[in-house]
Amino acid sequence: MIFGSINYINLLPFRVFLKRYLRSNQSKQAFTYRRDVPSGINRAFAKGTVNAAFISSIRSRGCKCTDLGIIAEGNVHSVFVLEGDERIDTDSATSNVLANVLGLKGRVLIGDKALKNYLDNGTGTDLAQKWYEKTGLPFAFARLCYNRHGDMIEKLARRFAAAPVRIPRYILLRESRLKGIPPGDILWYLEHINYKFDHRSHRALKLFLKKSRSL
Repeated sequence: MIFGSINYINLLPFRVFLKRYLRSNQSKQAFTYRRDVPSGINRAFAKGTVNAAFISSIRSRGCKCTDLGIIAEGNVHSVFVLEGDERIDTDSATSNVLANVLGLKGRVLIGDKALKNYLDNGTGTDLAQKWYEKTGLPFAFARLCYNRHGDMIEKLARRFAAAPVRIPRYILLRESRLKGIPPGDILWYLEHINYKFDHRSHRALKLFLKKSRSL
């Protein structure tokens, strides 16, 4: 099993869960990781060189997906359009399209660098909040999808969704050192992320994919 791993803070709870699950699961298959930014994971998934990953929602059309994703209702604080020359974020896929769907011009910035910019008093338009203002719906930035080992991935998704994950202090401090973001801000940020698809999340994703087709 090759799992596409995106090393953003928004997936820290899932990475902690996965580490614990694989350690305790007697019948686990061998796991290896391919680490990359979202756009790189999307390409690897499409080629079949990773078997499962949180892939950008714009690339999830027609894929086998679980009911886990990266979802925000209102401000997400890590996906922005900044004032200035129009420029995509090459790490991204979904957010670049979302900016166009919302008719926003400027520089797209995603992930931990966008969160740090916000925490350092950077300004910009939060794309999840703008989507919510226009639709009254949450926004799904990614979905956990697979092209092999479906039974295992579906089981992982159900287990993760069933119980909250507590992030150990030592992991939180390590993440803080690596990202240059205080531990308290990491925990505050994660309060704005939801991982479970419900009927409103599915409705929002369907609407976004419909709007994206007209671009």
